[in-house]
Amino acid sequence: MRRPCPRPNRAFLCAVLVWGGAALGAETLADAHPPLSDPHLDAPARTASERARIKAVVTPTADFSAPEPFEARPAGAATVAPVPGPHVFDQPSAGIDGEARMTWHLGQALFDKLWVPSPSSTRGSDGLGPLYNARSCRACHLRDGRGHTPDADGAVSMFLRISVPADPGAGMPAIADWIATRPDPVYGGQLQDFAAVGHRAEYRLDVRYDEIAVALSGGDTAYLRKPAYTAADLGYGPLTPGAMLSPRVAPQMIGLGLLEAIPAAQITARADPRDADGDGISGRAAIVWSDQYDRPMLGRFGWKGGEPTLREQAAAAFSGDIGISTWLNPQPWGDCSAAQDDCRTARHGVDADGAELPRDALEAVLHYTRNLGVPARRAPGDPEVLRGKRVFHDTGCTACHTPKHVTARLSGQPAQSFQLIWPFTDLLLHDMGDGLADNRPEGRATGREWKTPPLWGIGLTGQVSGHTQYLHDGRARSLLEAVLWHGGEARTQRDTVVSMPPADRDALIRYLESL
Repeated sequence: MRRPCPRPNRAFLCAVLVWGGAALGAETLADAHPPLSDPHLDAPARTASERARIKAVVTPTADFSAPEPFEARPAGAATVAPVPGPHVFDQPSAGIDGEARMTWHLGQALFDKLWVPSPSSTRGSDGLGPLYNARSCRACHLRDGRGHTPDADGAVSMFLRISVPADPGAGMPAIADWIATRPDPVYGGQLQDFAAVGHRAEYRLDVRYDEIAVALSGGDTAYLRKPAYTAADLGYGPLTPGAMLSPRVAPQMIGLGLLEAIPAAQITARADPRDADGDGISGRAAIVWSDQYDRPMLGRFGWKGGEPTLREQAAAAFSGDIGISTWLNPQPWGDCSAAQDDCRTARHGVDADGAELPRDALEAVLHYTRNLGVPARRAPGDPEVLRGKRVFHDTGCTACHTPKHVTARLSGQPAQSFQLIWPFTDLLLHDMGDGLADNRPEGRATGREWKTPPLWGIGLTGQVSGHTQYLHDGRARSLLEAVLWHGGEARTQRDTVVSMPPADRDALIRYLESL
């Protein structure tokens, strides 16, 4: 059970041994928290010499005449070829082979698996729902790409999270700045738009858009979609007064194991909650309570960093999205509240070990998601791409979309161990302004804050997903629209893009498309 309280490349290896640099500063969290540990990583502590060399490697470049060393391989040794067709994201990391690759394919099959309600003749596939958003992981993460806004088939791959304000005394004493909320007493933590036979779906997601014109330099005009969301056709009565809703589209899946392998100290060293350096950027660490490790940890996954590890993220998705229980989330009814008695008392698919998805199956899915390969860059040396890279850096985009990181030295995870990676994220929370605000806090994240999403693979969205929809709710129909929605801490960068010469703006988009 979730506790209400106190939940508060081998090529690079050569580079790191050769390149030098100044020593890193103290890797401590720049706010009220002590340094965070990484109990999920079997890794030795970095030496002072190693930290200094890594700092030199990840320092942003000032030379845009040619690609940087290893820039074409964003996942280090785990980088895969950018194959034609829509399945470019659905490849195992290049760093695994043999038995590990066989386990990857088993996890892939479980990721694709269609679950059915209980009771059924297929005991290994029952346990769906009774209330759910999807029947499989693949339904939301089609070809491991991005979800989409509602279409003729409904809101598959998108839903509304829901919570209500809670007494501040019900917060997380172990985590500073925690904003106390609780699930809706009837609808739980997210709204499900599908139900098994004999049950009522919770709602239908309705979205309406208003268009906003944005004048750009050079006489161009961009048009943004401003969404308004409604939980329509409520199946269990009105929402609780004060209920807060937040739309979420399924994110792409590539490179997650590498993001999990970045030491927390490397992330929190970049936190600047009081903007001490005066650059207008004040990233904060998402800190969440880990049920598995029984301690505060860095929140890495989810649009607001709500989960600390891939295992806990996967278990939460099985429970909330599909209604499938695991040893981490053992409730067989998933997100059904105590007020939904028919759901809680329905037949479920609990097996002999007390869960609908056995431990070894969860571990296989974890292995699959941890080892989805990141495709190699396309044409990083193209002159227009290099021009766009300079614009990206000069505009200040790297203040949040940190290009490079180095993963920890890991035992038993060769694809993630000690790699120079290029995800373009700092994994921190940032105030993105009123335009993107969902006005729903989540943990330490306010209603205006979002975790910086990685940009690797973003230029392949159309190829993989069949659409170009971006941001947490898919409102942006192009990369330019996504940039123009930036506000808050990124307002200066957004305004710079609006006013820059059109040729520079085109080059910036060309660079993003190459990632």
